[in-house]
This record gives sequence, structure tokens and C-alpha cells, in this order.
Amino acid sequence: MGADLAGLLAVLQLSDSAFPSGRYTLSHGLETWAQSGRLTTPSDPAVLTALLRDHVRLAVGPSDGVALACAHRAATGPGPVDLGLVRRADERLSAVKLSREARQTSARTGRALLRVATEAFDAEALSRYAHEVAGKRTPGNHAVALGVLSGCLGVPRLESVAGELFAFAASWVAAAVRLAVTDHGTAQAVLRRARRDLGAAARSAAGRDVADIRSCAPLLDIMTMRHEETELRLFAS
Repeated sequence: MGADLAGLLAVLQLSDSAFPSGRYTLSHGLETWAQSGRLTTPSDPAVLTALLRDHVRLAVGPSDGVALACAHRAATGPGPVDLGLVRRADERLSAVKLSREARQTSARTGRALLRVATEAFDAEALSRYAHEVAGKRTPGNHAVALGVLSGCLGVPRLESVAGELFAFAASWVAAAVRLAVTDHGTAQAVLRRARRDLGAAARSAAGRDVADIRSCAPLLDIMTMRHEETELRLFAS
């Protein structure tokens, strides 16, 4: 099998909603948006598209996307995996996730990914990283675990980041459907409209370093923080 095709198939497998990492339990703060009344039922597709674009451009791309790129670089450099670089990206990513819930769900889905991947894939670098996570020497964020794994599988860095950002966006619109703020057809249209932003965010993140990991989306953070305190919740975030 050609290297390009193998990488594509790996991206498809890792970004598939059926991959058992627990991502389906996350609304990424969207549940609080719906509960607050800021989103009507059904919501204006333009409003949903703008909200998703902001989430990608201002939060997920510069944080998870860059952290993934750093972990990927650590796993594909000369010699063994650079665990120092992986830990720095992991710690920085946790630091920029301001809400406790966001940090906890990122680590929980990361650990789930590691459990499945260490069994399903023969990847020494991933096993070494999983050992660090098990020893509580690094947080084990989902994006970082995915960066190490995709590097081990030979997925090009840009495609790896793009796959993760697309998986986030697909999870986001699926949550919107489950919250009844949109329907399946409109959700797919929103996903298509955000495609250019996903590509731009992936290209921006792929070449950046640990110091560039950041997030600047105050209202999104507030919605996630409020979600922690709600009594009735369909989603974990």
C-alpha cells in the first residue's frame, strides 16, 4: 500500500465517530448555549456556522491543533520519541483550557484513545507516552495522544491536524443535532461552510511550536464553565 494511501486510511480511522474515545459524549459547551436561550430551535444556520468558525479559529485550532502538531513532530523526529517535547505540549495545552471540565474531558478521551490504540497499533513511541500518562507525569490530552499516534502511523502532520479539526467539527454539529437546535441536513451544510476555516486553521497550526499553544474565546470558556454547574446535562461537556 502506498504511503499516501496508508496515511489517508489512518486519518479516516482515527477521525471516525465510531472510534471509541468517548468524543460522542461531548458538546464542547454547545449544550449550555442551547440552555441559555442564545440558540433558537431550530437555529439560524448562519449563526451556527459563525459559532463553529469562531470555535475552530480562536480555540481548537490554536490550542489542540498546535499541541497535536508538536506531539507529531516529537514522534517523527530522528531517534526515539522526544518525550520532553510531548510533555511540554501536554502541559501547555492543559494550561490554556481554562475550565475544569474542558481539562478533564480532554484527559479522559485521551486516556481512552491510548487504551484502544496501544492494543490496536504496534507503536513503541505511543507505548512510552502511555507509560508517562499512566505514571501521572503528563496529563494525556486527547490531541497530544493523537499527535503521537498519527506520527507513529506515518500520517503527514498537516493531514493529521486537519483530521482532528474535522473530527471536532463533525462532533460539534452532531451535538447540535442531538440538542435539537438543527437537523441533519443543515448540520452537514454548516460543516461544509466551515471547511475553509478548518483548512486555514490546520495550515496555521501545523508549523507552530509549544509557545504558540493558546486559546482566546472568553464566551466559549464561560459557557463551558457554566456547564459544570448545571443540574441536568445530556453531555459531559
